[in-house]
Amino acid sequence: MTQPDNEVRPSNFIRNIIDADLASGKHDSVHTRFPPEPNGYLHIGHAKSICLNFGIAQDYQGKCNLRFDDTNPEKEDVEYVESIKEDVRWLGFQWDGDIHYSSDYFELLYGFAVELIEKGLAYVDELSPEQIREYRGTLTEPGKPSPFRDRSVEENLALFEKMRAGEFEEGSVCLRAKIDMASSFMVMRDPVLYRVKFAHHHQTGDKWCIYPMYDFTHCISDALEGITHSLCTLEFQDNRRLYDWVLENISIECQPHQYEFSRLNLEYTVMSKRKLNALVNDKLVDGWNDPRMPTISGLRRRGYTPASIREFCKRIGVTKQENTIEMGSLESCIRDDLNVNAPRAMAVLEPVKVVLENYPEGQVETLNVANHPSDESMGSREVPFSREIWIEAEDFREEANKKFKRLVLGKKVRLRGAYVVIAERVEKDEQGKVTTIYCSVDLDTLGVDPADGVKPKGVIHWVSAEVGLPAEFRLYDRLFTVENPGAAEEFEAVINPESLVVRRGFVEPSLKAAEAEQAFQFERTGYFCADSVDSKADALVFNRTVGLRDTWAKMGG
Repeated sequence: MTQPDNEVRPSNFIRNIIDADLASGKHDSVHTRFPPEPNGYLHIGHAKSICLNFGIAQDYQGKCNLRFDDTNPEKEDVEYVESIKEDVRWLGFQWDGDIHYSSDYFELLYGFAVELIEKGLAYVDELSPEQIREYRGTLTEPGKPSPFRDRSVEENLALFEKMRAGEFEEGSVCLRAKIDMASSFMVMRDPVLYRVKFAHHHQTGDKWCIYPMYDFTHCISDALEGITHSLCTLEFQDNRRLYDWVLENISIECQPHQYEFSRLNLEYTVMSKRKLNALVNDKLVDGWNDPRMPTISGLRRRGYTPASIREFCKRIGVTKQENTIEMGSLESCIRDDLNVNAPRAMAVLEPVKVVLENYPEGQVETLNVANHPSDESMGSREVPFSREIWIEAEDFREEANKKFKRLVLGKKVRLRGAYVVIAERVEKDEQGKVTTIYCSVDLDTLGVDPADGVKPKGVIHWVSAEVGLPAEFRLYDRLFTVENPGAAEEFEAVINPESLVVRRGFVEPSLKAAEAEQAFQFERTGYFCADSVDSKADALVFNRTVGLRDTWAKMGG
């Protein structure tokens, strides 16, 4: 992604810090990193971090690494690695040089752990994980030292080597930093640096049976890569003390600094990987790329564009203030994008047949219809018109007041890009449901008003019943019925039963060639895209990206 030179750069406290660092000579260039753990698919919250880290590197002509913090092999998978790479590229960014993995540094990390042991700043502990938690104390009570805390350097070195050699069972020992069991910050009460884990690693195979903890790994990885500004979300604010402690106590030249910003919280969804995993594993959604998911791949499949997500991240800004963003803000970004860039087309989602009784039987007329009402550069398309057409069932009433501007018995309406018609009579089934509407068409009104001077007040869309194509429409809505589903006792209980409604109707023939994820505004219905998984030329499937208007705002959420 490239940005025009005259574009106004968003200002925030992080950019102010960078400006000051460059002005003072503390740094002569900027090097950031995006460090996801490959244990799930990225979501809209990660998009904020991607846009921040890559955007800063781009704007300051610096570098941004893509690094996988792969220290927990039991939960990680190559599938997630590949999906993350694809998401970053799709959003419009490219990382500097080769992809980095924390596992690239496992040998160096082991060496730094040995250095801490040699300095008397780390020890092998045989307390169980439960005992470690018990000894750590509480927010109001200090912790107490482990009985193994004062082992000699030689004994700790020998035990750590045995850990590496696989001579201990999982959970029986760990390596801990020796800092301060009375610290007011829990993270500084002798945190675990290494644990035993007999798990196959997606990058290193079975070479290791001890794995470093995130807090030990992350700061060292930043330093090894020459990161100048390590940006992370506010939940890591207290961890900065451990970040600095590790770097200050090992032999490493680069001393990056960590800066925290507020994470993205979005209404009507969850950002917890645990809960997103539960949605997928419990088959409450159709996988990580279900269009109702807040994942980048889900938003992409639903029809969100990279530009709309980047604009959303730009609008919400970067602060230290925790807040929850309205879903309408995200939807506004995609509406603004597609209103300008999406070609128009006609689709009927709940069809009822209209017969134009005075139109020649067997005749199919080709009409030329503009692809966009205000952008001539998008050109036009050919739309077939015939004696029998489909219209939306909700666009007809036998009787209606003056506010109803669609088809009513005895009243005129214009068919989009075609003729003026008037409804004469209807046919109904045994339940009294209208099955066919019989109309007469004013054949002199193609592109002009009726000669009698009575101009129809409404315009409705339609599809030829003779050559229109059958299609499935997936009407996606918010996944949850409450603004903060994460606070619910059981978040599965507040899933919106109307989050996916399927309709079967018809589209104009031009949509047979719709490419995966290609966006359209279906006239008077909403913005849709061809489904990237299920849509085929002989079985079209369209996903509703967003409605033309925010109906939730009208309902008060």
